[in-house]
Amino acid sequence: MDKIVENLKFDDKGLIPAVVQDWKDNAVLMVAYMNKEALKRTLETKKATFWSRSRQVFWVKGESSGNIQEVKELYYDCDGDCILLKVNQIGGAACHSGHRTCFFTKVTSNGATEIIGERLFDPDKVYKK
Repeated sequence: MDKIVENLKFDDKGLIPAVVQDWKDNAVLMVAYMNKEALKRTLETKKATFWSRSRQVFWVKGESSGNIQEVKELYYDCDGDCILLKVNQIGGAACHSGHRTCFFTKVTSNGATEIIGERLFDPDKVYKK
């Protein structure tokens, strides 16, 4: 763990972006942030664990929704300032909006937007807000 952390460049808030990708089809599922402790927890448990910048707490992907991310592989880029997690997306949806991926809004050639894919779950029912 210490060797990995030494190779990484965390920002002035102690965070590093983590791109999450499906390990089977390489779809980019989401982007979140990790601090050193979130990275340590991820490596130990093999469950994607992040730091919430808005709530200032750790969160394990899927602990509320059941859509867990089982980490299969972990990479970091040539500059050491970004992490790539390749995961087995259990439950189908990575996005809190209910979509498979957070990248479901496509910008078309004329500048309009188009929603790609369908919601896999209703977030109001899953998160009971």
